[in-house]
Amino acid sequence: MSKREEIELLHDVTQFFYREADLLDYREYAEWLKLLHPEVRYFIPLVRNVPRMRDNEFTREQQDNAWMDEGYTTLEKRVKQILTNIHWAEEPPSRVSHLITNTVLLSVEGDPGSREVTTRSRVFVYQNRIDDEVNHFVGKRIDTLAETEGGWLLKHRTVHLDQSVLLAKALTVFI
Repeated sequence: MSKREEIELLHDVTQFFYREADLLDYREYAEWLKLLHPEVRYFIPLVRNVPRMRDNEFTREQQDNAWMDEGYTTLEKRVKQILTNIHWAEEPPSRVSHLITNTVLLSVEGDPGSREVTTRSRVFVYQNRIDDEVNHFVGKRIDTLAETEGGWLLKHRTVHLDQSVLLAKALTVFI
């Protein structure tokens, strides 16, 4: 892949992330679901405080407890619950802003039109509820996007939060 093609691909991917963030920030959850691959895996592991040389800082996908470890069906159920307007932790709804930055391409597999792209980026999510309840979620994301005829779809997301104790009362936002 030429440098120009790499830059164009990175631009396309970051535009996907920005569009996704806008949909979430403006509570357009039904539209957000359309950006998810049918085989999506959305994983936010727990973080452990372990000595530097240990490799078990994060819990394992589909094996250990996690903040989120979900596929499309569960994500769709979360969205439907939020949209009922009786979701106890989201009524009234939070005001949320997603900031995505430092996106780099880790790998590109396949041919144009049917590629899978894996990226790493930084994420900051600000959440404000009621009058004075504020939460910050800061971390690193590894995303795999699948290119389809209809555009990019999120196939896999792992979010490594930079906190071992969740300070928010509930994790009601998608990161």
